[in-house]
Amino acid sequence: METPLQAGVFLSGPRRIGKTTFVRQDLIPALQSQGAIVVYTDLWSQVQANPADVVTGAVQQTIKALQTPASDLFGRIARQLKRVSQLDVAGAGFKFGFKLDQMGKPAGPTLAQVFTELVEKTRTDVVLIIDEIQHAMGSTSGNDLLLALKAARDAVNLRPDMPGRLCIIGTGSHRAQVQEMVIRGNQAFQGAFSQPFPLLGEEYVAYVLDQTRKQLAGRSPTLPAAVNAFEQLGSRPEELLKALIALRDSPAHLEPDAQLPIIVQALRQSAADIEINRAEGLGDLAVAVFNRICQSDAPAGGLYAAQTVKALAAEIGTPVSQSAVQNALLALTDANLVMSVGKGKYDVTDPFVKTAWRDSRGLAAALGLNDA
Repeated sequence: METPLQAGVFLSGPRRIGKTTFVRQDLIPALQSQGAIVVYTDLWSQVQANPADVVTGAVQQTIKALQTPASDLFGRIARQLKRVSQLDVAGAGFKFGFKLDQMGKPAGPTLAQVFTELVEKTRTDVVLIIDEIQHAMGSTSGNDLLLALKAARDAVNLRPDMPGRLCIIGTGSHRAQVQEMVIRGNQAFQGAFSQPFPLLGEEYVAYVLDQTRKQLAGRSPTLPAAVNAFEQLGSRPEELLKALIALRDSPAHLEPDAQLPIIVQALRQSAADIEINRAEGLGDLAVAVFNRICQSDAPAGGLYAAQTVKALAAEIGTPVSQSAVQNALLALTDANLVMSVGKGKYDVTDPFVKTAWRDSRGLAAALGLNDA
């Protein structure tokens, strides 16, 4: 495990671009093939639950599997240990110095104690993956969890005699909050490694076309047309499949490459309408601020300037203050619609939504329907 990544790895990107699929189908098998123990948990699947309980439950399941000789995880780790140390551990499960049912309780073992003993006993790297990790930032218990994970990371990785390392990987759709986790000094993982999740590209589109060629029954588009459609759909696999299904069912006399852009335009607007409605639900000022950010080719700045505040007031027809603009920006950020990209500068979280908003506003203006 590379030393610079031991502080934590955080990947962020818009929803439905393939983050979870990548983690489950590619990353986890790759880590396991290298001998690591992977603990996976998804906070999005249990948004109403205490994040600490969700993570603790996933760790408990892993520990229980290691205590069970018949489990696949125990068998794999036992074989690894036997190869490197000639130890005979095949007859019984791993024994730990804490009670499994006490994890997460006030008098129970800390996560630092659990992960330290886990690495010591199994003599391998442990990777904790938390999908949609930003959900841990919304409560005191969630923030306490992040601090406890940092303590566990340090307890394992700062000891030079440890036979393995603990790496924490977080993914999130809320780019602003994931970014905040690594740049804010009061955050547990300040200074950790963070980057946008890389988008799928031409190779993926070619693979999809190859896999669906029979189902498309002669209505398959060319690769360049499909790649352009995929990019126009925000590089979202689900949306590409929807477009191909619609193309299959479109009139046979229309050329696939000519019909696909029409289908894509309809899907783009449909997919973006949900996000646009969320912005409109935050009030007229939030809509005006969001529109100003969307219309800027670069990150929008100067949103608190007197001239901007005056223009926003004229736009919505009511007095506006700097604090009101700040509240609108906070609401847009909390809704994962915009994110801070520098001091006083904001951009739309999802470029797909930004483009769709501009397209819809441009059409409304052309028809004389846009009062904003």
